[in-house]
Amino acid sequence: MSKRVRQMDVVVLGAGAAGMMCAAVAGQRGRRVALLDHNAQPGRKILISGGGRCNFTNLHCAPDRFLSNNPHFSKSALALYQPRHFLELVGRYGIAWHEKTLGQLFCNHSARAIVDMLLTECKSGSVEIALNARNIAVERSGGIFRVASSQGEFEAGSLVVATGGLSIPKLGATGLAYELVRQFGLKMVATRPALVPLVLGREKEWTELAGVSTEVVVQAGGGPKFREKLLVTHRGLSGPAVLQASSYWRTGEPLVVDFAPGARVLDPLLQQGARRDATALKQSLREVMPQRLATFIAETAAPKGWTNAALGACERGLHRWEFHPTGTEGYEKAEVTAGGVDTDGLQARTMEARAVPGLYFIGEAVDVTGHLGGFNFQWAWASAVAAGRAL
Repeated sequence: MSKRVRQMDVVVLGAGAAGMMCAAVAGQRGRRVALLDHNAQPGRKILISGGGRCNFTNLHCAPDRFLSNNPHFSKSALALYQPRHFLELVGRYGIAWHEKTLGQLFCNHSARAIVDMLLTECKSGSVEIALNARNIAVERSGGIFRVASSQGEFEAGSLVVATGGLSIPKLGATGLAYELVRQFGLKMVATRPALVPLVLGREKEWTELAGVSTEVVVQAGGGPKFREKLLVTHRGLSGPAVLQASSYWRTGEPLVVDFAPGARVLDPLLQQGARRDATALKQSLREVMPQRLATFIAETAAPKGWTNAALGACERGLHRWEFHPTGTEGYEKAEVTAGGVDTDGLQARTMEARAVPGLYFIGEAVDVTGHLGGFNFQWAWASAVAAGRAL
C-alpha cells in the first residue's frame, strides 16, 4: 500500500440504499465519512426496483415480515427507524408517492428521486464518495481499518460493510461482505436466492401456460400463506405469491397452491340433476380462474367417475395443489439474498460486530430478509440509521 492514505472517521463500503443512508447519517453527525463503491453509479438496485419507481417502504412493516435465524434481531432497528420516519424524509424533498396494494409505497415518478435524495443527504454530511473503487482490500491493525482500492487508500476507526448480497450480479453484486465475514472470523448463515421464481421439472407441462396469471394462496414449508398473483413462466412459476413463498422453500419440498381461495368451485356440479362432465367442470373453473388455466386443469385433473366422492376429491385438490420445483432461477433473478452475516455476532441496536469493535454490517449482507413489497428497503434504512447513529 502506498504512503498516501486519507484519514477518515468512517469508511462505508457500498453505495446502495443502506450504504448511502448510513454515510449520510454519520456525516451529518460530524463524522468524516468516505463512501466507496466499485460501480460507476450509486444506487443501481434502487433505480430498477419497483419497475423503476422504487417500492421504498411498506406501511405494515413489522418484525414478523422478516426471515432470520434470530427472528427477534430486527426489532431494535425497525423500532428505531420506522416507515413514517422515511416518509418524513421523502416529504422534505417533495417526492410524490402513492400506495399500491398491501401497504406498498412507490414514487409517483422515477426511483431516481430516491437516489438523488440520498446523495443530497450525503452532501449535507460532507461525505466523500469514491465510485469505480475496485480491488477493495481491508486490513486492520491497532484498532484501525485500512482500506485500499483503485481510488486510493483510507484509514478509519470504523468500517461499515453495506455491499449487499449475491442477488442480480449484472448490477454489480459480489460476495465482498462474506469475504470480510470470513476474514474477521465471524459466522455466516448459508446464503440462498430469495424472492425468486421457481423452476419446474416433472410438472414441466405447466410451462405451456406461460403468461397465465391468477390469484392464489401459496405456501412453502412451514412458512406463512401468501394470497397474491401466481404467474406461469416458460420455466416454472413466478408472480408475487410464488416469490414470497420462495423465501421459505427448500429443495425437495412441495409448493402448495390453492387455486380457488375462499370458493367452493364444484358445488354447482353437486346439485341434484346437475350436469357432470368435462364441459360443466370447465364452466365452473372459469368462474374463478382464467380460461386457459381452467381448461388445463379440467383436462389434467378431471374427477374419475364423476361421483360425489370423486368431485369432493377434485375440490380438495384445487385447494391443495402440490408442485415439486427442481430449483430456483438463481441469484440472477432473485430480488434479494437470504442468509448472510450471523446476527448472533452483531449488536442489534448498533449493527456492530461483537468480536471486532468498529466493524459494522448493515442491509442485505445481514441474515435479515424481508417479504416482497418494500420491506427490504425498510430494513436497509433502519439498519443503516442504527449504525449511523452509533458511529
